[in-house]
Amino acid sequence: MSDAMPLSSDSIPVGDVRDRLIIGLDVPSPDEARAIVKRIGDAGTFYKIGYQLAYAGGFEIARELIAEGKKVFMDLKLHDIGNTVEEGVRSVAKLGATFLTVHAYPQTMSAAVAGKAGSNLKILAVTVLTSYSDQDLVEAGYAPVSTDELVAKRAGQARDLGIDGIVCAATEAAKVRAIVGPNLAIVTPGIRPAGSSADDQKRIVTPGDAIRAGASHLVVARPIVKAADPRAAAQAIVKEMAAALA
Repeated sequence: MSDAMPLSSDSIPVGDVRDRLIIGLDVPSPDEARAIVKRIGDAGTFYKIGYQLAYAGGFEIARELIAEGKKVFMDLKLHDIGNTVEEGVRSVAKLGATFLTVHAYPQTMSAAVAGKAGSNLKILAVTVLTSYSDQDLVEAGYAPVSTDELVAKRAGQARDLGIDGIVCAATEAAKVRAIVGPNLAIVTPGIRPAGSSADDQKRIVTPGDAIRAGASHLVVARPIVKAADPRAAAQAIVKEMAAALA
């Protein structure tokens, strides 16, 4: 997918559907990650590396995947003082990753935009974690703001600060798309194929429904990496996404 191509669900050709499925390598070791990538083969082109793997050798895996022509999403959710975020983003940009997450606080987002300058890295702002409910926000001191209200506010701030995309629950994708316009990525975790377990996610949607709601990329981890046949699981999700696009 070229940098010039808009990222709205109406703009990306069906032929690029595999690039829109981000497979979460939520495993504890590099060897397990390599084994899953091998089993998935050419059914997967885009992989997410989060906390669990990143701190256990995941940066090495990222370099290997990028060298093989795969895309990598470093889901590190950076949030710190501005200078620390800026320099951290600058380091990740040198890695050659496609996406990097930061928390959607204005100072953090501004620093991330500065840190990725001159690179192809795209910054994604995490609005509200998909495991959070309205009650979780109350307990965190955000009351009386709801998850929907906070997602909308942070999406607007991200758009205005030059962020490349938003991470939000697929249940919020349509509202976020209306706020950020057609050219920003909308990356939705918490995706569960029909009939699979919700696990610890509270705001979940099927792959087809997420695409129809305006998501540009879907993050799927456990339904693929824990499947008896990860390759077949990935192919089934891509097929469902393609059908939704068609």
